[in-house]
Amino acid sequence: MIEKKFDIAIILINYNSSEYTQKCVTSVLKSTSKSISFQIIIVDNASQKEDFQKLKIFIDNLSETNIELHRSRFNTGFGGGNMHGVQFANAKYYLILNNDTLMIDDPIKACFTFMEGHSDAAVCGPQIYNENNEKTVSFDHFTSFAREVFGRKTPEILFSKPNRKKEYSKPILVDYVNGSFMFFRAMDFDAAGGFDTNIFLYFEECDLCYRLKKKNRKTYFIPNASYMHHQGASIDKAKIPIDIKIELKTSMFYVIRKNYGYLHYQLLRLVFIIRYGLTSIVKPKYFRLFHRILIGLPLGKSLKQKQLIHT
Repeated sequence: MIEKKFDIAIILINYNSSEYTQKCVTSVLKSTSKSISFQIIIVDNASQKEDFQKLKIFIDNLSETNIELHRSRFNTGFGGGNMHGVQFANAKYYLILNNDTLMIDDPIKACFTFMEGHSDAAVCGPQIYNENNEKTVSFDHFTSFAREVFGRKTPEILFSKPNRKKEYSKPILVDYVNGSFMFFRAMDFDAAGGFDTNIFLYFEECDLCYRLKKKNRKTYFIPNASYMHHQGASIDKAKIPIDIKIELKTSMFYVIRKNYGYLHYQLLRLVFIIRYGLTSIVKPKYFRLFHRILIGLPLGKSLKQKQLIHT
């Protein structure tokens, strides 16, 4: 086995948000223990040239030699961007980190220590705080017919899944942790094939942790480690663009069909045809979502297909 150069490869994606990326990198450098070695791999996911140049100047002016910036000419989405970054990783662990996060204390060292002591763990994730210093939901249950039709409490009631909104003092087993901070054992990530790049946005972490579970590898929530994630708490969810809602449902149904089969997928689609058919009568803006569900939410109509190659 080839010896890894670093303990951790931290992978961030920048997409027209260089100010967030700069703050995140600064936070990592300031907060992370010097007792562990790490590299920071930043993938620019085809941002505007002005934003990329700002980020490049910031990186060039740092004295750190363990930071590298790679520019993609095509926006490959969350999974694709991170898979681009993984190609340059040379570490025992991968930290998939959103660029709109800030470290609280030293969550990277806490996750590293936990993983070193738990060989059954493939991935772990810390407690999330929002901009108001409030704890927010940091893990979730796998998408399924029961969850999507009857709500997230259903798996907790029927299958004894942990309560997402309860406070915990010790690490617990969960289905998957939030994609804004996923600390992977590189060997497990690689063996599972990493993120499915057919997915442009949403449910990537759900899909990967499901595949890891099928390999008898575990996912843990680590409550004694924490970070802040800008989650747009002030944004009215009712104002989220319909294109984004369509993309979310496209990814969800893809993951459902992939992991549970055609019958599961069709039963759920039937329920959603009825649900959004009725909704679109009183809220016409949902007709596009209803129509997309009606035709089967094909990946060929994903936002990924609308991305252009930049020079």
